[in-house]
Amino acid sequence: MQAGMMWFDNDKSTSLNVKIKTAARYYRKKYGKNPDLCMVNPSMIPDDLPKDAKMTIRPYQPIVNGHLWIGIDDSRYKRKV
Repeated sequence: MQAGMMWFDNDKSTSLNVKIKTAARYYRKKYGKNPDLCMVNPSMIPDDLPKDAKMTIRPYQPIVNGHLWIGIDDSRYKRKV
């Protein structure tokens, strides 16, 4: 993902799944597209995180805890030249 939206939610009582859904809803409203990739600090990913066919959750160490980097996975859409 070359470009995306950084989302901050440090509420300890909210699950990562809910945080991602809230951020995705905002992303859709702001950009008019459905995000399909969310990158988070590996320490934020619980062992029992439900799988979502529409959203890939990828651990990425440089993301600070409490932040989500959400957007469109452009690696799927690269054209061969």
